[in-house]
Amino acid sequence: MNGFSGKRGAARALLLLAVLGLLAACGVGQQPQQGGEQGGGEGPNKICMMPKLVGIPYFNAAEKGAREAARELDVDLVYDGPTEALAADQVEFIEQFIQQQCDAITVAANDPDALAPAMKKAREAGIATGAWDADVAEDARDVFVNQATFQAIGYELVDVMAEQTGGKGKFLVVTGSLTAPNQNAWLKEMRERMRQKYPQMEIASVQPGEEDLQKGIDITKDYLRANPDTAGVFGITSVALPGAAEAVQQMGLEGEVAVTGLSTPNDMKPYVRSGVVEKFVLWNPVDLGYLAVYVANAQIEGNLPESGTFEAGRLGEVKMLAPDEVLLGPPLVFTRENIDEYDF
Repeated sequence: MNGFSGKRGAARALLLLAVLGLLAACGVGQQPQQGGEQGGGEGPNKICMMPKLVGIPYFNAAEKGAREAARELDVDLVYDGPTEALAADQVEFIEQFIQQQCDAITVAANDPDALAPAMKKAREAGIATGAWDADVAEDARDVFVNQATFQAIGYELVDVMAEQTGGKGKFLVVTGSLTAPNQNAWLKEMRERMRQKYPQMEIASVQPGEEDLQKGIDITKDYLRANPDTAGVFGITSVALPGAAEAVQQMGLEGEVAVTGLSTPNDMKPYVRSGVVEKFVLWNPVDLGYLAVYVANAQIEGNLPESGTFEAGRLGEVKMLAPDEVLLGPPLVFTRENIDEYDF
């Protein structure tokens, strides 16, 4: 029989309430709480940092760098975000960060406009606002930490693909979402590079993989079956690229359909070693997370310059691209020869 009748039942009810109270005190069952962790240092500054989603290697690597910087600067770091790349969930997290009285909030946006009202609300509350990895609307944040210029990334992706296809052919692009600002900016630069230097290269289709590995595999396989004349596939997120590579490998098309894009070395090592992928592009996400915390702390301290360079710990001097934009540096190209030098 279920329920809490009699003295024994009353005692069980009191015990359950006590347990629930303890769990609530620990944050269990509260939303959002999908994997966040607080810590880093014990200083007075509190930085709340949100990736597009938690639980994937790319943003795990960024968190590693963020915590390294938090320890060096002795700041309290909250690193948390949704388990799916959904802008609506990110808005909820920003509201939570405001309630937590963070001194700075910095986000990697899934949608630049959807997050804007919440970021403006944070600014009105006296919180320093910023973006990293993927920008929010410019009027909704104070500064953007750019991993590499959009042009540098877009051009490098096309150059790497052109080396393998003779600078011609039709291509599929698997992206994360059709609204992600950084991915759309890279696509714009990729098209511009093709127009200027490789007029026989054409992006025939752009399809969203929604940061789902299996969906990326399925999209690629379906497209290649329907379009056997495809010369190559770009996967321009850390999940889309291994998905595209896995699809080409499963279809036995390595050497016939070129694959490149953006992802982490650890995820791509099997495909580089097997020859499915010759080269791919990225920056160091550990360094990106590290820099984002240094910038947020400088905002709080009021010592972020508007031009020239900015001193960011072990990264040394980094460039201010604009009064509201900090540049990590040029992209890296990973190959069979150098991929084992990286562990993220």
